[in-house]
Amino acid sequence: LLIVSTGYGRVSIPFSDFAITEITSHAKGVHELFPSAKTIIDIGGQDSKVIKIDKDGNVLDFVMNDKCSAGTGRFLEYMARVLELDVKQLSDFIEYEEDLTISSMCTVFAESEVVSLIAQGKKRNDIIRAINKSVALKTVSLVNRIKGENDFVMTGGVAKNKGVVLELEKRLFN
Repeated sequence: LLIVSTGYGRVSIPFSDFAITEITSHAKGVHELFPSAKTIIDIGGQDSKVIKIDKDGNVLDFVMNDKCSAGTGRFLEYMARVLELDVKQLSDFIEYEEDLTISSMCTVFAESEVVSLIAQGKKRNDIIRAINKSVALKTVSLVNRIKGENDFVMTGGVAKNKGVVLELEKRLFN
């Protein structure tokens, strides 16, 4: 039996046999469950990351967005609050009519765009789709930076958002 610690506090676990980074842990875990995976997309509440792995689950490259909340679960929570919704409801509205875009890379400016769209009388479904698309576009830019390739595996809480997943699929597989 081995005890492996990971994450930010990994060196603080005195009974751990050894410590590995969150990136390595992700790579090994995904490889165990999905041996054909080559790219891991992890969008959590605080950061988003894309990890490229080899056929043995070793990390080849990775990139993280941990400087701002745009493109993370926190961004989605914030936008849901602006729309007076529960964050889970952002996953429920995947049908849309108008292809709106939220172009701001900053959560505060994106909020202004959403408020403006509401003031213009844009439909809620269209705004929600624009929010989900915004997260997907930020994520695809990370995928492109490390030349991510099939097979993709998505982890993190945002993987539960059908709207974000759908927008990612459109961009990664077309």
